[in-house]
Amino acid sequence: MILIGNPGNRRTNGLQAARVKLGMSPAVVVPYLALLKGEISLAEVAEREGLQLGKTPWLRLDAPGEDHEVECALIALGSPDAAGSNGGDRLLPFGARSDPDPWSQAMIAGLKEQPGRLYHPSQWFRGYGRLLARLEQEAAELWPEGQWVNAPRDIVAMFDKRRTHEVLQAAGVPVPRPLAEPDRISNCEELKEFMIMQRKHRIFIKLACGSGACGVVAYQINPVTGAELAVTTVGVESYLSRPSMFYNSMKILTYSDRKTIRLIVNWLLQQGTHIEQWIAKAAYEERSFDVRQLVVAGEPCHSIARVSRSPITNLHLRSERMSLEAVGLDANLRNSVGVCAAQALAAFPDSLVAGVDVLLSRGSLRPYVLDINPFGDLLYKVQFQGEDTYTWELMNCAKGEQI
Repeated sequence: MILIGNPGNRRTNGLQAARVKLGMSPAVVVPYLALLKGEISLAEVAEREGLQLGKTPWLRLDAPGEDHEVECALIALGSPDAAGSNGGDRLLPFGARSDPDPWSQAMIAGLKEQPGRLYHPSQWFRGYGRLLARLEQEAAELWPEGQWVNAPRDIVAMFDKRRTHEVLQAAGVPVPRPLAEPDRISNCEELKEFMIMQRKHRIFIKLACGSGACGVVAYQINPVTGAELAVTTVGVESYLSRPSMFYNSMKILTYSDRKTIRLIVNWLLQQGTHIEQWIAKAAYEERSFDVRQLVVAGEPCHSIARVSRSPITNLHLRSERMSLEAVGLDANLRNSVGVCAAQALAAFPDSLVAGVDVLLSRGSLRPYVLDINPFGDLLYKVQFQGEDTYTWELMNCAKGEQI
């Protein structure tokens, strides 16, 4: 297996530990940063590892996050003056969309690390799409029969919530209704007009390429008084002489002042968003919950309920992790969650692993898919049939072959 990721992080270490456990040789780790700096290529990896003579490897892409240098390099690759930018956007669902306030490579070179800061999400995503397009092409030339755990084009589509929603809806997977087609709404005032016109007074605004609740806003307006409320992880610092800075606070923040809400919402809309109806989630002891359901090779396996007093339930926001049985889901409901999640991954036929976020609507307990994460297998202390997520994937993705 060739593993493209960030060496030494939790995901890479978890996969390598699972390989040791199963008596497999370690995966060949190809660092994102080395690829982005041009220090290595898949062809050089093939030659070094003796994989150029008909030996077909498994290829696995892991999450590129938690590394400031990698983040900056991806933003730089997404810039208009990046080498090879022409034609590199073929995997991006909305690649023709102009980035707001594009940053040149010279601007990015001086970026200092500010933990949590949201630098330029849309340009970062463009850079990541360009990198994956390059890797897809290189791998196809080296190993025409090569097997991706998750294909690069699927990863790009899953990463873009606008495209994910389109794919799932076309496949008949139950999803919340969108407020409008992608990029139809350009500012907060237009957003309010759409909400009032459609009589939807509670919605979710989601940064199109965000993950881990980054750039998510649970937004509501009072149809009588016009009062507004936004629950989000987005923080903002405003200045007199330079643009505002946005950051992921890593905690739930609540805003009721219109000025701040407009500042945040307008910035998210400029970066690209998916906006959908707010479906009330099932409750456990007066707390909302949804389910992260892992699907491997078409079958649901590891799962965890995320229980929170906030409408945003991600585990790193101090939500409580509980088993599905503990929150009161019987066998039929657990099965409905698993079936719904498997149906979602099946809409991406060239991918074998994803974490699917499923809500059960309050009252009817009907399942809806909220998101599908190609890197959603980092689930601590969650086992299925006695195995952790990475071990289970290695045992099941290749149907008996050693990967």
